[in-house]
Amino acid sequence: MSNTTTAGNTTNAQHTDKNITMLNNYFRLYDASRTDDRAMQDLLSLFTQDAEIVSGGRSRTGFEVVIKTFYEHNKDIKHMWDAWVLQPDGSYLTNWAVCGQAADGTVYAKAGIDIMRVNDKGQITYLKNVQTTEEEYSEFNS
Repeated sequence: MSNTTTAGNTTNAQHTDKNITMLNNYFRLYDASRTDDRAMQDLLSLFTQDAEIVSGGRSRTGFEVVIKTFYEHNKDIKHMWDAWVLQPDGSYLTNWAVCGQAADGTVYAKAGIDIMRVNDKGQITYLKNVQTTEEEYSEFNS
């Protein structure tokens, strides 16, 4: 398969670059969407309506319920992430870390991996969120 195409089409490299830019925007918009309605709309537009969201061992359809439920339980959040890497199966993968404040005021930090699949229109069709942080200091929890 050639990376060059006729005028009017993008090359595979350009397509990949656009996807990576969009995936970076996902994290930026996620953090901003709590207080910015425009950021929320932009975030939701990154996903297809029937996107599969896998997190905590559960699969759901659609991202809107996931993000709105998340913000019902969290006051604030800040993500940091590595570069997105295109995988042999066409998905994209990154390592992330997040700190946040839950609705009850407690703070937390977690790390994990996100795996995304993107359609030809540049929208997310699949998001798998895998937390890799172990519950540290669990012996101090009562």
